[in-house]
Amino acid sequence: MNAPILSPPVSDQAARHARAGLFYGLAAYGLWGVLPIYFKLLKGVPSVDIVAHRIVWSMVALALLVTVARASNQVKAAFRQRRTLAVLAVTAVLIGTNWLLYVYAINSGHILAGSLGYYLNPLANILLGRFILKERLTRLQWAAVAIAAAGIAVLAAGALGTLWISLTLCFSFATYGLLRKIVAVESLAGLTIETMILFPLALGWLLIGGAEGRPFLGSGGGSETALLMAAGIVSTVPLLCFTAAARRLPYSTVGILQFLAPTLQFLLAVAVYGETFTRAHAIAFGAIWIALILYVSSLIATRRRAALAEGAG
Repeated sequence: MNAPILSPPVSDQAARHARAGLFYGLAAYGLWGVLPIYFKLLKGVPSVDIVAHRIVWSMVALALLVTVARASNQVKAAFRQRRTLAVLAVTAVLIGTNWLLYVYAINSGHILAGSLGYYLNPLANILLGRFILKERLTRLQWAAVAIAAAGIAVLAAGALGTLWISLTLCFSFATYGLLRKIVAVESLAGLTIETMILFPLALGWLLIGGAEGRPFLGSGGGSETALLMAAGIVSTVPLLCFTAAARRLPYSTVGILQFLAPTLQFLLAVAVYGETFTRAHAIAFGAIWIALILYVSSLIATRRRAALAEGAG
């Protein structure tokens, strides 16, 4: 008689689940942090064209992935659920807007503004959690929000021209992450449907541009064409990693991991691309870092209290 196959303990499964989520999160934010290098190579192509190519070639890459992973049933199941499809239509618009503004910020010399937007994202998560999910905030978290708001006010006075970039990037991605966390669909299937929703618009834009005389695959030769075609993979991999991490980790942990991407973007903007770092930037970034330290401290203190309570029980 064969011995029964025992399932691993739930705690071991949870630990592996969390480790996988951590890996996916680090991969996503690490790749996003160095993406400005890639898009700077395409600065001769209009931002809308770059995003259209990202969508079109992402659709090709995702179709292959869905086939290889045999995930077509997940895609079909999501299409049959009206609520899920409606949420994914909203997230498609959010991520499309975020992509467009992100590429615009890079190629217009505003990587610092983009970096600030993604530094603000964890604090936006706090506000969304409070007012949308009705989560309670600690005093430290409220203090973090107040200090971040003060930093934004200083930036508004000293760099109002780019503040809209930071705030739009922040809230579009924070809302996207929140909706993708609560919608009942796997990361690959969800991203595939989002891309399918955006695909007709992107392809139509490129075809109209071609009819008007704009080069369909860029005008910078074979290297530019290759970069545009590879934009699908470059866009798909970190976003798949992000949605996989968001489904495996607490949203607060995902927010902490996000600090990696804007830090890398900040270093690139100042050290590599020579963007001007003004006094308003210094005050705003200083306020954001203080707010983030308070935010992380609050999370650590809450977890310690929970662990002590569990141990006492």
